[in-house]
Amino acid sequence: MSSWEVQRSFDELGRPLRDITFCVVDLETTGGSAEGGSMITEIGAVKVRGGEVLGEFQTLVNPRTEIPAFIAVLTGITNGMVSDAPPIEAALPAFLEFASGCVLVAHNAPFDVGFLKHFAEQQGRPWPRFEVLDTAKLARRVVTRDDAPNCKLSSLAKAFNSATTPNHRALSDARATVDVLHGLMERLGGVGVHTFEELSTFSSRVTTAQRKKRHLAEGLPHAPGVYLFRDDRARVLYVGTSRDLRSRVRSYFTASETRSRMGEMVGIASVVDGIECATGLEAEVRELRLIAEHKPRYNRRSRFPERVHFVKLTREPWPRLSLVRRVLDDDADYLGPFSSKKTAEKCLAALHDTFPIRQCSDRMARDPRDSRSPCVLAEMGRCLSPCDGSVDEATYAAVVRQLRDTLLQRPDEVVDAINARMAALAEDERFEEAGNHRDRLAAFVRAAARTQRLSALTRCPEIIAARRDEPGRWEVHVVRHGRLAAAGVIPPGADAAGFVATLRMSAETVLSGPGPVPAATAEETEKILRWLESPGIRLVDVDGEWTCPVAGATRHLAVHDAVNQSRLSLVPFDDRRALSTVHQPPSLGVRS
Repeated sequence: MSSWEVQRSFDELGRPLRDITFCVVDLETTGGSAEGGSMITEIGAVKVRGGEVLGEFQTLVNPRTEIPAFIAVLTGITNGMVSDAPPIEAALPAFLEFASGCVLVAHNAPFDVGFLKHFAEQQGRPWPRFEVLDTAKLARRVVTRDDAPNCKLSSLAKAFNSATTPNHRALSDARATVDVLHGLMERLGGVGVHTFEELSTFSSRVTTAQRKKRHLAEGLPHAPGVYLFRDDRARVLYVGTSRDLRSRVRSYFTASETRSRMGEMVGIASVVDGIECATGLEAEVRELRLIAEHKPRYNRRSRFPERVHFVKLTREPWPRLSLVRRVLDDDADYLGPFSSKKTAEKCLAALHDTFPIRQCSDRMARDPRDSRSPCVLAEMGRCLSPCDGSVDEATYAAVVRQLRDTLLQRPDEVVDAINARMAALAEDERFEEAGNHRDRLAAFVRAAARTQRLSALTRCPEIIAARRDEPGRWEVHVVRHGRLAAAGVIPPGADAAGFVATLRMSAETVLSGPGPVPAATAEETEKILRWLESPGIRLVDVDGEWTCPVAGATRHLAVHDAVNQSRLSLVPFDDRRALSTVHQPPSLGVRS
């Protein structure tokens, strides 16, 4: 019996799913943001009702711009393929006519529907009042870790035995999404979801036992801060943050909390503690520190900030690059941190692809006299081979200076070298090899940009900044070496200069240290950076020089972020587990 026939067997209320016509759509684009200038290169769609395919729509779209080599490697869509394709002004009306009267379905619908709405608005075309269903969002509520490692379309297609393998071509991905949609419907049919209204609003059920625990929120203030759920042995189960502690914690005991894993956590919790904070940023930072301290089982992220890697350029007679877990006060240069060793290794490979410094791990004297035989890398021209006297100290030092400048100031040498190699490979249709170099380059650019931004802040002994949060209310933060040292709100009518001076005097003492993140975790410093770079910030005082290199790696981020968005456009946000799966209660009929 087909998955759709299973779904049809229930007595239904509302609009039965078998009577709904779905238009499942997928796009390929030149980047991740229509507002940022990215264009559509392909539209694919499948119209289905009652499990039957009613029609398919597919067209390439001429973007009127060069398709980046990154995108061509990813999708296989080249400039030549779209040169004779219709422009978006012709393709969009044709698609809207095809989809008329349907419920739009997409995997990560905000991405695809956002592009379509953008170009409809650009053309002065009224946007039809489509109802939209996001299979990625729905899968998060249904699929468990036992079913699939994540909620990417490729993983779900495999989990639901799709007849089509997603391949970053629009029609193929739309066909795979149809199979995922039907698989999700079959899964939810077992718990009585058989109308479109029930499907689109499905969330985990809130039990009577959970509702009875609403009293745990009663003692909390309506103020920003951090909350900690604890079990009957006072162990921290979960740490969260909110601008309104009482309202947020109460939501865990009502239908507005849709995460099934949180339902499990609430069932165990017996106490909720609240820590009131002066500002939202202070609450976010305290949350990170508490998660790192307690490592609560129900927090997915930020539990192990110590599990990081760095790429290190050593200080020795014949310097080399190595992968390390800690930053030492040894005058070496560090790139990172990387939360993933795999990503760090990609970055290391990108640097070794560009600079032929030695890759052996043994220490070498300034004047090596053993004249060893050259290694395989030296024979391939990928190592200057100082061990056998093939290079003099001055020449080797010049290459190391170029490498250090690439790490700390200007990444162009790596970017240009790998882009050229990637273009040549793509020209020869060696897309898999080109993709490997693309990933290496992206890992390096992100790491270099991150290191430069973090180092710019952490080398400043102190920065005091303020922002008006609402009329008459100014938030003030004292940041020392990238760590939040104090936070406060200037009371209405108070002497602002006196308040800042008092806050500064009471702030935490923070000592400097080596590396890009000496006094805090990278995640904390990045949160502070985002706040400092937000609109309306006023710098009250800066001790030191807060600057990033003009020609630094940040200027290369846009293209790699666009590529990453294109690669992950089938999931809603960027993470190592871009869509985390959740445990479901036994009533769903799946393993927990």
